[in-house]
Amino acid sequence: MAPQSLGSEIAMMLVRKAQERGHFDHGWLDTWHSFSFADYYDPRFMGFRHLRVINEDRVAPGQGFPTHPHRDMEIVTYILEGELEHKDSMGTGSVIRPGEVQRMSAGTGVTHSEFNHSHDAPVHLLQIWLLPERNGLQPEYEQKQLPREALEGGLALVASRECSEGAVKIHQNIELYAGRLPAGKTVSHEIKPGRHVWLQVAKGDVDANGQKLSAGDGAALSQEPTINLIAKTPAEVLVFDLPGLQ
Repeated sequence: MAPQSLGSEIAMMLVRKAQERGHFDHGWLDTWHSFSFADYYDPRFMGFRHLRVINEDRVAPGQGFPTHPHRDMEIVTYILEGELEHKDSMGTGSVIRPGEVQRMSAGTGVTHSEFNHSHDAPVHLLQIWLLPERNGLQPEYEQKQLPREALEGGLALVASRECSEGAVKIHQNIELYAGRLPAGKTVSHEIKPGRHVWLQVAKGDVDANGQKLSAGDGAALSQEPTINLIAKTPAEVLVFDLPGLQ
């Protein structure tokens, strides 16, 4: 699978509004797709650089995804509310909660299941797929507690190839940051030459380089030196710092 792009003609910022995403309500699963996925196809949104999938899922109590396979994909799970139970063919069993991040490198092949750990409350999560730097990697699993001090009121490094600052390791030249911002908080992220950013607003409202974005909205930035965020309400955001296509 070749990396996909929204197009090299982007000079500033392209916004993907929440209500324009693909949406399916299966009863047990209410899901929104930022990019083409499964039965949802939009040729304009096949991914951005090496970012292939952002699915915003709400899973009903006691329900979930039965055992299914993956290969040659870096899969990051980020919990917004509730608890998700994970089991896989590598022998891993865990429960993921807000303030934690999970990374699974599918590599040569892995099967796993994901279920809402609660029988009373839904779980709200972002499922993120990233294209690896090469196929045929050894399958791996990793789960870490995010640095609370960096996450609250700033941008904490969540995942990176260098696995620095307590981030989980991903096999791609990508840095993923997350932040929980109180109303009025301003944060900035430098975009180095040749790099690109995808911003995903998970909760609340922000001003991003002068553009108002709300929960579920995303934005692609290329040929911009920085992304400047101002929280208009309490907000939670993810910032993907991505390389150019080779």
